This record gives sequence, C-alpha cells and structure tokens, in this order.
Amino acid sequence: MSRQQRRTLDEILRHGPLDIGGDVVEQREVFHAMITAIPLPEDVSLTPGALGGVPVVTVDTPGSDPTQVLLYLHGGGYAIGSAADGAGLAADLARRVGARAVSVEYRLAPEHRFPAAVDDAVAAYRALLDSGVPSSAVALVGESAGGGLVVAALVALKDAGLPQPAAAAVFSPWADLTLSGDSMAGKAAVDPALTPEGLRTRARDYLGATDPAVPLASPVFADLSGLPPLLIQVGSHEILLDDATRLAARAAGQDVWVELQVWPEVPHVFQSFAAVLDEADAALDAAAAFVREALKG
Repeated sequence: MSRQQRRTLDEILRHGPLDIGGDVVEQREVFHAMITAIPLPEDVSLTPGALGGVPVVTVDTPGSDPTQVLLYLHGGGYAIGSAADGAGLAADLARRVGARAVSVEYRLAPEHRFPAAVDDAVAAYRALLDSGVPSSAVALVGESAGGGLVVAALVALKDAGLPQPAAAAVFSPWADLTLSGDSMAGKAAVDPALTPEGLRTRARDYLGATDPAVPLASPVFADLSGLPPLLIQVGSHEILLDDATRLAARAAGQDVWVELQVWPEVPHVFQSFAAVLDEADAALDAAAAFVREALKG
C-alpha cells in the first residue's frame, strides 16, 4: 500500500471545494460537479426507473447477473447527492460482485425530513421483492449517510415483518446522529473531509425536532438482532471511526454475524478512490468477496 497515494488523496480532500455543512443548494452542485468530473467507464449503463414510487437508477456492467441485486444507498449527509451520483461506486462494487446495482433516489433533507429516507429505502426494497427478486438475491450497500440508512432500513424491514436481504455492506457509516463518538474530536485533526460542525448542521436538517438518538436515525442505538451478515469498512482517519466500531460491537453483542475492517490512514469513503488508492481497490475486492459469498446462500 502506498503512503504517497494516501498523502496525495489527503491533500486533495483537505483543499477540495466540498463543505459538508455548507449551503445545501450550493453543496449539491459542488458535489455533483466533483462526481461527474470523473466520467463513468464506457461499459457502464444507467437506466432510470422507479421502485415502489421511489426513483431509482439501475446500474449495469458487462456480464452482470440480473437476478442478483445490490440495492445501493448513496451518501451526502441525508441532504446532498443523488442516485446517479452514487452510480460510480455502485458500479465499481457491482462489477466485482457480478451483480446489477440499483441506486435509490431517496428523498433529501431539509425538504424531506426523517423518516422520509428510511421510508423510501423500505419502499424500494419491498417493491424489488414484489417484482419477483427473492430476498436471498439482494444485498443492501451504502456509504456514509447511506451506510447508516442501510442499517436503519434493515431494522425497519424487521419491524415491518419483511424478509431480510442476504447481506449488507456499509462504507464509513454515519450511524450516530447524536455525534457522541470519541472520534468526533479525537480524529478531527486527521480527517480531511468531514467536520463535527458540518455533520451537526446536516443532522439538524434531517431530523428537525426529532431526537437524534431515535434508533431509525441512529442505528448504533437500535435493536440489531435478527439482521443479516454485515460488513463494515471504515478508515482510521475519519471522525466517523467510532460510529463504525460501536455499530459493529452492538451488532456482535446482539448475535449478528459482523465483520469490521478498519483500514489505516485512509479517509471517509476511501473506496471511492480505487483508481488512485491501492487500499480502496483492495477494500472493494474484500467487500465484493463478502457479498458474493452471501449471495451464494
């Protein structure tokens, strides 16, 4: 693994234009411009559609098995990003798994507050099952806020009596909107992308007057028993490190099969940088192996 790659990526993120806590309209444009500055590979196709009334983008790569689905929830602090913006990382993982990905356009805050995002994720999953895809052929995947949303959606599926997917994989999950993890302060100096102040702003946008400790907003406080096998990947250079480690500990304590991977000296959602960071490429390979094994049954 390359120390120089990590240093270069840190500098790019530290001096980049994205401010996670900035004006939401402006930052949506900034985020979209950053994502689209790196075009998708020519062999990736995006097809818009809907599941359960929720807009989605189906992401296909050559040779993918259309009977196996990664239901993908993008990041962006519940206020930024889109299904299409998440397609690049979804495609990279889906290609390695050999499945198709379906990226969900869940409603964003502050226009649509909690629990709109959870409701949309559940509606899309329910519609996927209703279309004839068995739960055993589905894995839920998400990054950042989308990672926390994946776990919240799993809890909501359990509460609704719906079958769990084969597995879930989350990258740098934002799973505690109370921001109570020690790494919020302890890792602030080395995190080049996120700040506690920025996340606090996005949490207010998403929650409004809702208690941030509500389990479907902060699944580190949820009853995770009965959830499917869960993979959690996180970098050691991010303020959400403790969200990941506490989520893993809670899942393990409630008899969930969980694998926690802490990758040293890499930033938030480092998997997005597989083209320039060896650790990202290796992490996606590991995530794909985890998902493939689960989808085999």
